Amino acid sequence: MVVETLERALGDRSAEGEAAEVLVGTALNDDDPEFVERWCVQVGMRAVSGSPLLGLAGLCLGHTARRFGRLSDDALALAELLAVRAEADPTDVDGRAVDGYDDVRSFLHLW
Repeated sequence: MVVETLERALGDRSAEGEAAEVLVGTALNDDDPEFVERWCVQVGMRAVSGSPLLGLAGLCLGHTARRFGRLSDDALALAELLAVRAEADPTDVDGRAVDGYDDVRSFLHLW
């Protein structure tokens, strides 16, 4: 259900609301860190500019770092990229990506 919902939203923006709930629920509750991270990264890389899913993917990477104490190099780079994009143009990526990257740096001790 998670994969299908997220895949649908990446191809059909009308499904973004349901996908947002699924992504957050997965980041907060799923016990498989690789699965959680993979889908945060997929959404963060594939959602179109202006999609609320971009900022949410960054925020969920922050949740993932908090819950599991680690992120892959690719996920870490994406969290930083989404935050930079959000700071440069909040109509591209919303500010939740900045909050997520702050969490990543804090929970992974990257200050």
